Amino acid sequence: MTVYIGNLSFDVTEEDLNSVFAEYGSVKRVQMPVDRESGRKRGFAFVDMDTENEETSAIDSLDEAEWMGRTLRVNKAKPRRGR
Repeated sequence: MTVYIGNLSFDVTEEDLNSVFAEYGSVKRVQMPVDRESGRKRGFAFVDMDTENEETSAIDSLDEAEWMGRTLRVNKAKPRRGR
């Protein structure tokens, strides 16, 4: 069960996301992609949660929430398309 989080502040850390999403259930993994050339965070992340109920609870509570000066976009992650 993977959740996509968009419009993140560039100051957010994996630990920040882990602690916020842990309020809604068990967090298995947090991924914050970085730009290959600059090494800078890209402003979005993925959080793997244990169950679909936990995922739904996090999405319902955090989508369009204000956090660190930004309005979050939180939804179910879509499968990655082939390149």
